[in-house]
Amino acid sequence: MTDQDISQRIDTLRTLLQRWNYAYHTLDKPDVPDSKYDQVFQELLDLEQQFPQFISSDSPTQRIGSVPLDSFSKIKHQLPMLSLNNGFEEQDVVDFDRRAREKLKKNVIDYAAEPKIDGLAVSIRYEKGLLVQAATRGDGSIGEDITLNVRTIKNIPLRLLEKNIPDILEIRGEIFITKANFLKLNDTQQANQEKLFANPRNAAAGSIRQLDPNITAQRPLEFICYGVGDIQNGQLSDTQIETLEILNKWGIPIAKELALVTGVEGCLQYYTEMLKKRQQLPFEIDGVVYKINHLSDQKTLGFVSRAPRWALAHKLPAQEKVTQLQTIEIQVGRTGALTPVARLTPVQIAGVTVTNATLHNADFIKEKDIKIGDFVTVRRAGDVIPEVVNVVLSMRPVNVKPFEFPNTCPICHSPVVQKSKILQCSGGLNCSAQRKQSIEHFASKRAMNIDGLGEKLVEKLVDTNLIKTVADLYYLKAEQLATLDLMGETSTNNILHAIETSKKTTFSRFLFALGIVGIGETASLALAKHFGHLEKILLCPNLLEETRYIFGIGEERAANIANFFNHEANRQVIQKLLESGISFEEQPTVISNNSNIHGKVFVLTGTLDSMTREQAIVEIEKLGGKVSNSLSKKTNYLIVGNDAGSKVVKAEKLGVPILDESQFLKWLEEPV
Repeated sequence: MTDQDISQRIDTLRTLLQRWNYAYHTLDKPDVPDSKYDQVFQELLDLEQQFPQFISSDSPTQRIGSVPLDSFSKIKHQLPMLSLNNGFEEQDVVDFDRRAREKLKKNVIDYAAEPKIDGLAVSIRYEKGLLVQAATRGDGSIGEDITLNVRTIKNIPLRLLEKNIPDILEIRGEIFITKANFLKLNDTQQANQEKLFANPRNAAAGSIRQLDPNITAQRPLEFICYGVGDIQNGQLSDTQIETLEILNKWGIPIAKELALVTGVEGCLQYYTEMLKKRQQLPFEIDGVVYKINHLSDQKTLGFVSRAPRWALAHKLPAQEKVTQLQTIEIQVGRTGALTPVARLTPVQIAGVTVTNATLHNADFIKEKDIKIGDFVTVRRAGDVIPEVVNVVLSMRPVNVKPFEFPNTCPICHSPVVQKSKILQCSGGLNCSAQRKQSIEHFASKRAMNIDGLGEKLVEKLVDTNLIKTVADLYYLKAEQLATLDLMGETSTNNILHAIETSKKTTFSRFLFALGIVGIGETASLALAKHFGHLEKILLCPNLLEETRYIFGIGEERAANIANFFNHEANRQVIQKLLESGISFEEQPTVISNNSNIHGKVFVLTGTLDSMTREQAIVEIEKLGGKVSNSLSKKTNYLIVGNDAGSKVVKAEKLGVPILDESQFLKWLEEPV
């Protein structure tokens, strides 16, 4: 190949990848499977490594790998990045609209409305379509140069898709981390024994201000554009909405919730809709923003102080409030884990009265320097249990007291032992708190499915000593239940019928119901498939060695399984359950006419959108397939999800066919 041929091929590959990035990250409509993208990316990377004279800064391969900085340099914004005036009440919006109409001499005004994402404001500068600079908002006039870090964010184009664009184009928007990715990031931080982030905004701000761009590249940052700054030698549109839509066509992501609304009524209706959708949105928001849609009207209204007269941030009810921590109590979980819970002076957060918040564990209390009597920031997001974010040290009273974890369980007074970072009650099922939660788990829908046996009834049964273990459920009499409050004849008969019905179950459900630490539904299914019968587990001479190599079990879970079944009290409960009449349906022999899956060996890599990895394993095994951890020539297919790793390259070298998620789902749904 000549240099011209190589250059043309590289340009073709870059164009393809840029288009696919746009479809995937901006439109959320992938054009090609991830495996195809990875194949083309690898070809481009190989060519650039072989012919480095053709490498350019806008290549998709150049997002990461920069040398760490000693510090951030400063950048002066060509046009100031101004703040927005805030509105907290409906009247604030009414007044904002009235002032604008009076100044513009209009009866009604159209507004561009969008969610106010709780992230970090940045400006990104393109010259002739090429990303050349990015900066934080800073003080509005001068920000920090974060160009190298911004280049690592996958949904920000390094080169704009169109050619007929202004010579200079500065876009402004928000860098953020979605709620789901925030939880995953903190899981990773905890696994690596690193500091947890307080909330998605702090995580995004900390990630974008890393001096090492390689660290930023590992963080799940995203960007949404909400406007433009400096524009030279070109123009976009005369309205806010159309301007953003044009930018979107050029490859720049904008909010899907962007809407054109009319008048103050339209603004307030949009606010109400966003308030209802707040918990379902993928990102955190702290309000909505109204901007007068026509840019000529924006120019007429101008600015006051450091905020535009043509925009308003209508703040949503706060999900963080400050209140006083009155005391700390210990809750005992099903596995004996001791969890400290803050008892708070009641405070309204997002329409809910919060009186308690989790403090996670002893290390959390130590790291945050939390003391009884402190004023603390409490956060509530969606259905997540409220948590203490931090101590407001400036408000700390002089009489605060440190909290000491107890040496004995507050429920049964058994000694407390430490396992890893977790303090646990050693009392096992002798502890009534553990008994109650183990019985609730045993009766839950995904376990033995005893309909109607909820928390309150379990509490009564344990507190009155009618049951001490899960096996006692199957020996309850109607006259015993009748002694309990609110248990009439009908409810008694319903519970007894539900208990009797639950006796017919499956081996895997029964194993899950036993509540072995770390053994969920998938691991229970793996155990059931491996042993086939309960007797084989009970009679196994070396359960630890037998289970440690079962796929999905591993060393720690194997130890938990062995400890559980080797404990004499647990074996007695199991025997009593069997004597009560519990029986297991035979594990069905897999008969599948799905030739795509039956008898085939699969390896999974990356994250699937439609199901968890554990669910995918269950589906494959249902149809007679097998799942392995490692690739080899015996592997029939590699299933590739998002953020796939090096297994894709290895599969291509071994000649293992690669399936994307859509093809895998098609095989599951359409047996052949």
